[in-house]
Amino acid sequence: MQPKENDSSRGIVHAAAGREKFALARFEPASPLQPFIEHYWIIHYDLPDGMTHTQTVLSYPNVHLAFERDESGSRALLYGVPSRPFVRVLRGAGKVLGVKFRAGGFYPFWRRDVAQLTGKTVPAADIFGPVADDWLAAVFGAGSDEEMAAQAERALLARLPDRDAQGERTARIVADTMTDRSIIKVEQLCEQSGLSVRQLQRLFGKYVGVTPKWVIKRFRLQEAAERMENDESAQWADLAAQLGYFDQAHFSKDFKSVLGQTPATYRKNAALR
Repeated sequence: MQPKENDSSRGIVHAAAGREKFALARFEPASPLQPFIEHYWIIHYDLPDGMTHTQTVLSYPNVHLAFERDESGSRALLYGVPSRPFVRVLRGAGKVLGVKFRAGGFYPFWRRDVAQLTGKTVPAADIFGPVADDWLAAVFGAGSDEEMAAQAERALLARLPDRDAQGERTARIVADTMTDRSIIKVEQLCEQSGLSVRQLQRLFGKYVGVTPKWVIKRFRLQEAAERMENDESAQWADLAAQLGYFDQAHFSKDFKSVLGQTPATYRKNAALR
């Protein structure tokens, strides 16, 4: 089980402050699972009595399988793409092992439109059957982080599905959208993919769970938040233009609608943490 070299904090709101409250590690999947799984991630935290930490994540368009243990017990859950930013309040001690499926990578395990899971959290047993409880016991019966990830990998290898060409095509479209900041409109994805708007929407509904427009907006706002935390010299107008917004007002409106605060407030809060 190899650690993942790219340890980006993109999407983790106020990541520097969060890293003081929890430890995060990521591991690469074995080659047979790489078409389906991006990585495994593990979070540990142990906060003093009376202390809490609220962590917000601008979620990626990915389904997650999570094995969780905290003061209230242990559970295995399947998280669809959150409709809103994901918020978790940490208290006491806890540990989570997560499996981040690629965009398009969960569908082969389930064979149903992933949009049915969007905004939902369901017991893993509802998707994988009672064996998910055995997986939970195996994961938390392991010693090291690597061994925990290996237990999850062993379980998924036993359920390894056939590869899905359309799912992998969708994953490439999503990956291009994340890395190419010039993509700011759905029509650009259509031009690159050779699909109509309606075809692209159907593809995303089936394999990703959210619309192409949602994906574009989320990646651009992730980038904006990350740059504001890491570059004090970034100017709103320049950032808005670089991310494809017509003007600064539209950028600020979108930013506030997703993160609940204006860019100026966000930067101020980041500086105080």
